Amino acid sequence: MTDMPIRLLLADDHPVVRAGLRAVLETEPGLVVVAEAATAEDAVARAAQGDIDVVLMDLQFGAGMTGAEATAAITAHPGAPRVLIVTTYDTDADTLPAIEAGATGYLLKDALPEDLAAAVRTAAAGRTTLAPAVADRLLHRMRMPDMALTRREIEVLTLVADGLSNRAIAARLHLTEGTVKSHLARCYTKLGVDSRTAAVATATDLGLIRR
Repeated sequence: MTDMPIRLLLADDHPVVRAGLRAVLETEPGLVVVAEAATAEDAVARAAQGDIDVVLMDLQFGAGMTGAEATAAITAHPGAPRVLIVTTYDTDADTLPAIEAGATGYLLKDALPEDLAAAVRTAAAGRTTLAPAVADRLLHRMRMPDMALTRREIEVLTLVADGLSNRAIAARLHLTEGTVKSHLARCYTKLGVDSRTAAVATATDLGLIRR
């Protein structure tokens, strides 16, 4: 069984990225790209066929399901393939949902080819690989939990950064306006600020939200 190749599914909406990943991975012994998917929905369907060991998953696919949602759908089944996130995004708003969804690893697209291949093998073995920037951020959250924003607080602050009012945020997230204000108040306290603008600026500087 140890001689069996690791079978890969490449899930990314950019053909050039998929071609680049294929070119790198197919030069590696023991790695075989058996399928590609241009949407998260297609990735979920293809992964369910039972002949994939590791899915290399992007996070953003435009309209439709996100990479984190696809990861949750894939990993929800017994005997599911491992999911290795390969993306350009390393903020808390991106990493936390993906890791909570069951991703085995999280790598950035600027990783060296040998690091990508090593991460695939590590994921296939059921072990975790995290990009250094992501690992540092998670350790920071563990060491300073009082400053860490929750996933919901990140969602609220991201929508503030997009220019939405409290009422619009409440409608988008199916919350009351009072709940949105409470989330923002906790963000202010954790970030040591007293305004929406300062909260967005500080959270962006800390890599908590993506702009």
